[in-house]
Amino acid sequence: MKIVSLLPLFLLAGFLLVPSSCNKDDQPQIPAAYVNIYIKPNSTEYLELNSVGGWVYLTASSPSRGIIVFRRAPDEFMAYERTCPYDPDKACARVEVEVSGTTAIDSCCMSRYILHDGTPFDGPSNIALKQYYTHWDGLTLHIYS
Repeated sequence: MKIVSLLPLFLLAGFLLVPSSCNKDDQPQIPAAYVNIYIKPNSTEYLELNSVGGWVYLTASSPSRGIIVFRRAPDEFMAYERTCPYDPDKACARVEVEVSGTTAIDSCCMSRYILHDGTPFDGPSNIALKQYYTHWDGLTLHIYS
């Protein structure tokens, strides 16, 4: 009788131990890149970042395909990996800022992203752009992984 009363607990434990088929391992993974960059956005070297809505490309260490730095507010910057998260293994998967300066596109899969927060809004990708950490002290912007 005690064995029968423990059966629901064993079944519950079995369900909890069975791996889900819908986990983050099912999604493409962008290879980790070590990023540790310091820039001065208000300098003449980065004129494009002198105002809100400005952006620049930066080079990062391999396997990164580069970084998009976007000035979201006077005191806030966003930094995104240029490798498209939809299919990062494709050689053509490189995100580029569109003429509007507020969106970016991967011309390989045609996924489009909003630079304000990196979210996809068109195309097959439902994964946001990989974001790097930023710290702005009013003079120097630190971008790091």
